[in-house]
Amino acid sequence: MIRDVTRELGYLPLGSRLKRIGERMQAETARFMQQAGIDVPQGVWPLLVTLDQEGPLTVGSLASALGVSQPGVTRSIRQLEAAGIVEAVREDGDQRRKPVAITKKGAAVLAKAQNDLWPHVENAVREMCLPLDGPILRQLDRIEEELDRLPLDRRAAEKKEQGGDHG
Repeated sequence: MIRDVTRELGYLPLGSRLKRIGERMQAETARFMQQAGIDVPQGVWPLLVTLDQEGPLTVGSLASALGVSQPGVTRSIRQLEAAGIVEAVREDGDQRRKPVAITKKGAAVLAKAQNDLWPHVENAVREMCLPLDGPILRQLDRIEEELDRLPLDRRAAEKKEQGGDHG
């Protein structure tokens, strides 16, 4: 087995390790969502929730609200427009500042995710993190070990199969 140098280096690559864990959790959540018929690019859910709650926003306002770069938001918007999840709102004036809104299709996809799937993902993550205690590096080891043992999409699917309480 190849050594996990990122893990061995301790605190030095903490940002890389957090990114690795985050990307893995996003990919496994996306896989769970796809199995339920929702094929939305990973990482766009906060953008969709923001549009749903705040109404139409410009790319700049979205980037500011999400704490991410404008080019990143622009890429996500293009993907979501192609899927019919969001649309540009036609207004007079500066077209560079045209707002983006969630579509009816997007609102339906978001509602299904929020009501039928996210509670199971949240419960799976909560259960995986429940035994965490002590130094952050040990906690990261434990999260990765738990993801190796049972990926997040499978954990969420188990929670969904068990049904019942979402909280």
